[in-house]
Amino acid sequence: MTAPSLDALDNSIIDILRTNGRATNQDIAKQLSVTAATVSARLQKMEDARAMRVVAVTDFAARGYNVIIAVGVKVLGRSVQDVGRDLAKFPEILSVNIMNGSHDLEIMVALHDFSEVQQFLYDHVASIAGVAQIDSGVAVDIVKYEFNVAPL
Repeated sequence: MTAPSLDALDNSIIDILRTNGRATNQDIAKQLSVTAATVSARLQKMEDARAMRVVAVTDFAARGYNVIIAVGVKVLGRSVQDVGRDLAKFPEILSVNIMNGSHDLEIMVALHDFSEVQQFLYDHVASIAGVAQIDSGVAVDIVKYEFNVAPL
């Protein structure tokens, strides 16, 4: 499957939506000196081609999550995919990645405060069959967080 080709207008529309996800087609059209119908057609074309999608992203702190933890997980006795699927069921786990390196899985966990860390890791993560070892690191600051699937 080849990546869809995006021209300067497509990229400009995406840039505006990255800055202001609530921009209307009329707002975008005015900024780019095109019609709202053109913007609408371009957005539909890009969504159909899976080149982009418009989503809402919540702010961690605004939702009460003040602790972000990266956790490396070593798996024994079960498939990495099965353990990953079980971990993905926890709403506190933002992402589950199958890794090539010192850990089989890497998970990103969001919690409300530090008092929840030990309980979540030991009572939830470590209780999943196949989890042999967990290594956690607490994010002390977020230098960059972008919800872009891929840079355009």
